[in-house]
Formats: sequence, structure tokens, C-alpha cells
Amino acid sequence: MGTAPDVVAEAVETQCEHERLNKQINRLSSREKWVLEMRFGMPNGNRKTQRDIARMLGISRSYVSRIEKKAIGKLGKSLSAEDLR
Repeated sequence: MGTAPDVVAEAVETQCEHERLNKQINRLSSREKWVLEMRFGMPNGNRKTQRDIARMLGISRSYVSRIEKKAIGKLGKSLSAEDLR
């Protein structure tokens, strides 16, 4: 276990990363955001499968997969672009 200053620094860094991610998630379409929230259990930890989400939305599981993949791709690009600034 690290020293107290190390623990504090790590906690601050983790908080900053969460804030960056939330900022980028809020830029997604409402459907993309909702799918990611359901898949990753945000904020309550209750994760859903692609099949569960497909049933909720009345679409195919493969379409949910495409939405998820597109949203994750957007997040990756926007976070990478942010790092370059």
C-alpha cells in the first residue's frame, strides 16, 4: 500500500479520469449513452446484456452491438483527441 500522499494523488487522478469520461459520454447521442449505461451498469452497477437491451428497445441484439461499438469508438476518439490538446 502506498503512502498517504500517494493514495491522495491516485484518488484525485481517478476522479479526474471519471470526470473526463462523463464529459465525453454526455456528448454521445441519447441512445448511445443509454446503451452504454445499461451495458456497464452505470450508475447502479446493474449490468444488462445486449439481448436484454435489445428486448427493451425492440431491436435486434446485433443492432445493440453496433450502437455499443460505435459509442465506444466515439469515446476513444474524443478522449484521444483531448489528450493531444
